[in-house]
Amino acid sequence: MLKHLTSAALAATMTLGAAATAWADGHAITLRATANSNENDEDYDGLVVFKNYVESASNGAISVELFIGTQLCGNGTECLQGIADGTIDIYVATSGGSSGIFPFVQVLDLPYLMADDRVAEAAMASGTEFMNTMKAMTLENSGEAIRLMTVGNTGGWRNFANTQRPIEEPGDMAGLKIRTVVADLPQELVRALGASPTPIPWPELFTSFQTGVVEGSKNGITDIMNMKFPEAGLQYVTLDGHAYMGALWFMNNERFLGMDEGMRRVIVDGFYQLQQATFASPKRKSIQAYEDFVAGGGNLYVPTPEQKAAFKDAAAPVFDWFKDNIDGGERIFDALNATVAEVEADLEAVRAADIQ
Repeated sequence: MLKHLTSAALAATMTLGAAATAWADGHAITLRATANSNENDEDYDGLVVFKNYVESASNGAISVELFIGTQLCGNGTECLQGIADGTIDIYVATSGGSSGIFPFVQVLDLPYLMADDRVAEAAMASGTEFMNTMKAMTLENSGEAIRLMTVGNTGGWRNFANTQRPIEEPGDMAGLKIRTVVADLPQELVRALGASPTPIPWPELFTSFQTGVVEGSKNGITDIMNMKFPEAGLQYVTLDGHAYMGALWFMNNERFLGMDEGMRRVIVDGFYQLQQATFASPKRKSIQAYEDFVAGGGNLYVPTPEQKAAFKDAAAPVFDWFKDNIDGGERIFDALNATVAEVEADLEAVRAADIQ
């Protein structure tokens, strides 16, 4: 249940939201969408595609206002509260940014469960057991106030990066101070691999690398290069791809249900277009980012299959911790595993046919 949101307040919020809903009978519907990022980010790319599609497909009945940065809200909890009370219509969060209200979304941070983009993108498609479960749990945990619309990508895959040495196997992590978000699961993962988790706010990370407060992080290459972390000493990246950097797109549920079916269809299709744009954007941007990293003296290491298996084995205690300590953890963990197994079987069949 959302923090600070009583059932009485929620009921009042929904009543006001329903009364204020603009219907698609010639009256304009204006949606306020926000992302706590910048115009170089995949979230922005997705919102631009969403805005263009929705405004066009609705023949102007829907307009989308974009607020990029912290104009409307400053962090995940504050922004999700805005979604719940209807002051914000659409918001994108990382698993770390939304885990304070929806702890089960940390399932996206569990390491080495999805092998590559093709598996992850198929698992995040609408209609899979995993996505159906995530959507149902979001509604349940928000008292029907917040709807999960889709899960896209923001930055590719998380890899271990550090200022000290190449990391080729789990033992190389020993003693490193690795920056994490405040959420529990990333800290448990870092501990399981023998390093020391150190929660640091994102804006402070550059200086923290320079001063040695932290010696490593769990980031995608586009974030590393956009933030100029190599200039602060971050020179080693291990491409272990331990977690898919999912972006969770939320919408005020009453706002969505207050539209007629035709407009809801436009919104749903718009989020599909947005999702596809965020899947593609990190792939393109990462090409130049990797080239720039190496050109600047950066060291890239790709673990062998045996080394990657060793990382997964070392991280295994995190799975049990998640199921035992996260409300709804076992339910969402089982849903993701079942979906991944189904997706992998389908993809293997497709590949087998395609190579003939």
